[in-house]
Amino acid sequence: MSTSELPDLKLLQLFDLLYDVRSVTRAADQLGQSQPTVSIWLGRLREHLQDPLFVRTPGGMTPTPQADALIGPCREILESLRRFSAWEISFDPTTAKRRFRICMTDASHITLLPRMLAHVRAHAPGIRLEAARIDGNTERALESGEADLAIGHVPWLGSGMYQQQLYMQDWVCLANPNHPRVRSRLSMKHYCSEGHVIIAAGTGAQLLEQALLRENIERDVVLELPGMLGLGSIIKSTDLIATLPRNIGETLARVNGLAVHSCPFPVDKFAVRQHWHAKYHHEAGNRWLRSVVADLFSSKS
Repeated sequence: MSTSELPDLKLLQLFDLLYDVRSVTRAADQLGQSQPTVSIWLGRLREHLQDPLFVRTPGGMTPTPQADALIGPCREILESLRRFSAWEISFDPTTAKRRFRICMTDASHITLLPRMLAHVRAHAPGIRLEAARIDGNTERALESGEADLAIGHVPWLGSGMYQQQLYMQDWVCLANPNHPRVRSRLSMKHYCSEGHVIIAAGTGAQLLEQALLRENIERDVVLELPGMLGLGSIIKSTDLIATLPRNIGETLARVNGLAVHSCPFPVDKFAVRQHWHAKYHHEAGNRWLRSVVADLFSSKS
C-alpha cells in the first residue's frame, strides 16, 4: 500500500470514536461535524477497508469482526501520533518515567552525582539516572542518543555539540593532617622532596603535566591509581601528596579529614562544562536535565 492509499487521520479518529459511542449522530456531535459529513467519512473508510465495519442493530451500531480486529492497531497509531506531536512540547518531571545517561568522571561521581540524585529523587521520582564513563565513545553516544549529557572537562568533543560552562577549577594539594614534615604550608621544597600519589589520566591531567614541565619539577611518584576510589584513605594513612582539581580535592578532604594546601606553583585553571548534541537541543527532557545541572552547579567556585 502506498502512502497515497493510507486512510486520513480524521477517518481513524472517527473509527476510534464510533467504536465507543456506537452512534453516527453522537460521533458527529463530538467531532463537531454534521451527521451527513460523518456518514460520508464512514463510507470512505468502509470502502478503503472493504468491510462495513459497523452494522445497525436495535442496540446501535455494532462492530463487525473486522472492526474488532482493527480497533487495537488503530488506537496504537493514534497514541503514537499523540506522542509524536507532544514530543517537543512538554516534559513533566513529576510524572515522567525515563532513564537519563550522563557521561562523567569518577571524580564527578563523588562531587556532583550525590546532589543530582537528591534533586531527582525529591522532584522527579520516576526518573532513573545512569552514570557512564567519559571515553572515546562519548561523542558517538551523545550523537546517537545513547547518552544525554557529558559533564566535565572534555575539550576534544567535535562539532555538532552544544556546551555550557558550569564553573572553573583550580588546583590544590592534599596531605595527611599529621604529616611528619608538611605542617601548615606545603612549600615547593616539600612538593619536590615528598612522595606522590597520582591519578592516571585524571581530569585536567595534561594541564598539570604542562605546569610541571614549565617549572622543571619531577615528582617522586610512589603510587599511580586508575581512579579516585581509595585515594582519600591512602592519603590519610600515608605521607603521600596528591595534586587534584579543587572540587574533588576539597570533597575528599572533608570526607576523610585531610589537609588542603595551595599548590606551590601555578597550574592553569580549566572549565567544567555540560555538553549535549545538537540533535537533542530542543528535546524537552534533555532541556529539563540541562536546567537541573545548571541550577545545581553553575558559577560554582
